[in-house]
This record gives sequence, C-alpha cells and structure tokens, in this order.
Amino acid sequence: MTSSTMTPFVDLDSEKRQAALKATEFVHDGMVVGLGTGTTSKHLIVALGERVRAGLKIQAVPTSHDTAALAKQSGIPLIESDNAWMIDVAIDGADQVDPALNLVKGGGGALLKEKIVAAAAKRFIVMVDHTKLVPALGGSFPLPIEVVPFGWGSTARNIEEVSGGKAVLRQRNGTVFQTEAGHVILDLHMPNIDDPAALEVALNQVPGIVETGLFIGRTSILIVGHGHGVDVTHATES
Repeated sequence: MTSSTMTPFVDLDSEKRQAALKATEFVHDGMVVGLGTGTTSKHLIVALGERVRAGLKIQAVPTSHDTAALAKQSGIPLIESDNAWMIDVAIDGADQVDPALNLVKGGGGALLKEKIVAAAAKRFIVMVDHTKLVPALGGSFPLPIEVVPFGWGSTARNIEEVSGGKAVLRQRNGTVFQTEAGHVILDLHMPNIDDPAALEVALNQVPGIVETGLFIGRTSILIVGHGHGVDVTHATES
C-alpha cells in the first residue's frame, strides 16, 4: 500500500499578519502614516488601531474609501485628502515583488491613490506574504493600468503596441470596474516584464493613461511573511 504525499498547509493570511505586525514597528509617535489598501493593509490598520488605543499618537492618509472606513473604525485619526501632506512613512502591500524590489500593484483597483501616497512619503514600506516574490514581474499576474473611460479601446490598442502584451478591460460581476476616481482599469497580460523601468516610461507616453501599477525604485523596506517568521530587506542592501 502506497502512502499519498500531503501538500503542507500554508497559512498565507498568517504570513500577511506577521508582515503587517512587523511593519507597525516602524511607526512612532507624531508620525503621519500613509495607509495602503488590501488584505495585508487591513491587518496593519487593525494593529495600528490597537496601538493608538494604547496611546500612540499618529495621523493617517488612507488610499481608499475602504481603508478610511476601517481606520476610522479602528480609532486612527485621518488627515483630509486635499491637504499637502508630509508623510513620514507609507505602508502597503503588493501583488508582485521582483529581486530589485520593484512592484506590481493595483489588483484591488487603488493604484492611483497608492502611488500618490507612496511618492509623498519619506519611506515606503512594502509588506507581503512569500507568494508575492517573483523572479520577474508579469507572467502570472497582469499589470493594472488606470485609464480614462473616454476612448479606452484606442488607449488599449496603443498600450498593446507599446508593450507587446494583451490589454483586457477589468470587469467585476459582469460590469465594468470603476476606480474611486471614476476611471477604468486595463489589465495588461505579458509573459514577463524584462525592463520594468523602460516599460513604465513608455506607458507614461500613451495618452489616456492616468497611472500604471508599476512601482519602480520606490520601495524603502520590504517585509516578507514566511511560515517561520518575517524577513526584512532594506533597499540599500538589495
């Protein structure tokens, strides 16, 4: 009688929570914190809320309505969105991370606000589970690109000409997905992205594109949750 090999259970949510808890260690009294959007960011917000109730004094800039709602529920004071922020640290998740700490983000559709907040921050901390680490961006996960609805079909064609990939209009439950800013998202499918920086520059020349989900050279610290704990990588060490 042969015994079957069981695939070990991997608790990815636990890995995300571990990474989020580690990220809170970089938040200190008096800071303005950029709060990301997504499942890992939810763990971060809940953990920061616990610290706020214990006496931590911070203010936060949310990157989506969902993040703002959870932050308020957790007791985290928010700064109005039209302020000229001075953000000490922005903390967010990612859909893919390559060895150079470049990212693909936007699976949740909040990439525009996420990039604005990351660009305004002195430090940008990324927290992920181990499955988000990839040898090269692209492939298994499409690149989200936020575009204006007007002429999106022509924009998609131009994106395909520039990238060599296939741009697909994102839909949810049979209807076209709209971002909080009223834009639509084209998910760009490519076998791999050989030169993310060059692709970002090329895409930024296409009229109709609002923002891409490529985050190039923005990561200050990467925190990866594993079954055995967390790994922390600083960009200067990569």
